[in-house]
Amino acid sequence: MNAPISPITFQRPSRDHGELVRTDRVHTSLYTDPAIFDAEMDKIFRNCWVWVAHESELPEPGSFKTHWVGMEPVIVTRDRKRQIHVLLNRCRHRAATVCEHKKGKTASFVCPYHGWAYALDGQLRSVPHPESYADCLDKGEFPLVSLRVETYNGMVFATFRDDLEPLVDWLGPAKKWIDLFMKQAGGYPVKVAGEHRFRFPGNWKIQLENTTDAYHFPLVHKSFLSSIDEQTKEVFDFVKGPGYVEDLGNGHSVMVMIPQLIDLDENLDAPIPERFAELAEELRREGHDDATVRRLVRAVGGTGFNLNLFPNVACSMAFFRVLQPVSVNETEIHHAAIVMDGGPAAANQARLRLHEHFQGPMGFGTPDDSEAWERVQQGAKAGRDLWILVNRGLPGERLTEDGRASDVSAETGMRAAYQQWKKLMTAE
Repeated sequence: MNAPISPITFQRPSRDHGELVRTDRVHTSLYTDPAIFDAEMDKIFRNCWVWVAHESELPEPGSFKTHWVGMEPVIVTRDRKRQIHVLLNRCRHRAATVCEHKKGKTASFVCPYHGWAYALDGQLRSVPHPESYADCLDKGEFPLVSLRVETYNGMVFATFRDDLEPLVDWLGPAKKWIDLFMKQAGGYPVKVAGEHRFRFPGNWKIQLENTTDAYHFPLVHKSFLSSIDEQTKEVFDFVKGPGYVEDLGNGHSVMVMIPQLIDLDENLDAPIPERFAELAEELRREGHDDATVRRLVRAVGGTGFNLNLFPNVACSMAFFRVLQPVSVNETEIHHAAIVMDGGPAAANQARLRLHEHFQGPMGFGTPDDSEAWERVQQGAKAGRDLWILVNRGLPGERLTEDGRASDVSAETGMRAAYQQWKKLMTAE
């Protein structure tokens, strides 16, 4: 049995990161200490698999996008052989970035400062006026630095470590949930349709916690709940329902809000919700048979779970949410909306309208969430020796085949992430 919560005095200074994370709480300095933030960029983002793209963002040879691994800028490219590369966005000559566009298509990357040119795989191809170097410049020695890259079900991850376990092992039980999440494409491939970005004045871990936090939903998202019909409101009344949160290992977790929507290929005979009746009729008019209509409508409605992949990406209804640390008290969020690649226009349009309703820039969910995150960062400035509690649901946690689980409003996912944080931050 876990001991009851009691006041704990934290004596600073302390350089032992392990003392900052306990079973049921984490120290406030994890949100506010710049030295801890700097250590995280090295200990965490340089030492695990970090999500950088979805393959649909690189549809053709020459396609690229810029991203970050921790605080280090990278370019994600697809070369002429269709291989994906993740390259540090830094010229090997004098360190200027070689690409400033968010995405696009190119044949090469050319440094704007001195014109060094690199191929899509990062190899240095040419330098202006090479005669000035005589024989002292071997282009083979100065490619753009490449990170190790592996993919799973369209999701692209990179790491600085050549000796890190394979991606499939890092994901572990989370692979099952990624596969289920991709069923939102209704039998078509998943495609990132675009993204919107915003920043909030708070630490990255505050947002990391949010994805598997059902406890806040009925309070923070009252405005969203007031904007939907009664049938939909019943679906989202899940805090006291049969859902659960599960620790999937390596900091990953899943929050199952609506268990009947875990596998979108099941229960296809269930009645089509009234809110999707018009969409179903339009799909029938387009010539889709009843089984296809049901599959598409169910896919549009989205999965009944949120999946958190440590340290920087969440898979939620109709989008990937990617967090980018900026500083100890600032984080950038990328919301990448997903659609059915080649799917019916009506279904994709309905999917985007649902995304806009909650997660869009003018939606009901994102503004309310971001205000809560900002308030956490502000409040964390008060009381330097106080702790953040993550003990909800701890007494009722149970062992499962994949890890540990508790009720849907438990803070199991947060505990999972912080135990992984502790493991990486204390590793030699």
